[in-house]
Amino acid sequence: MIHRAVTAHPTAAWFTDRFARNGWSGSWSGGVYDWHHFHATTHEVLGCHRGRAVLRLGGEDGDDVAVGPGDVIVIPAGLAHCRLAASDDFQVVGAYPGGVEPDMQTGEGVPCPLPQWDLDPIFGTGPAS
Repeated sequence: MIHRAVTAHPTAAWFTDRFARNGWSGSWSGGVYDWHHFHATTHEVLGCHRGRAVLRLGGEDGDDVAVGPGDVIVIPAGLAHCRLAASDDFQVVGAYPGGVEPDMQTGEGVPCPLPQWDLDPIFGTGPAS
């Protein structure tokens, strides 16, 4: 799931606060690894607050997605992702539903082993909304 331009003035604090308000915590700020990895124990949300990047979602044969300031990507558990290219100033805030500590797996990913998240990290709505 991708939300584009969710705020006109993205900051790390804005994403951290919004994610936490909707039950996604354990936040961090930084970049995205340039190798395929996934998390089997939790979903992940990434909110871009600086720079631009192209991320690949779904392993070697996955889809390339360009992101920029204000964009949010919700990555289901098991979905491999990596950074293909980025500006020098590229930064995201990441978080997890319920602040779950993510595991780190390398490779092409696996079918999603978890039910869908309860609340959208930006809008706070449920999966059926």
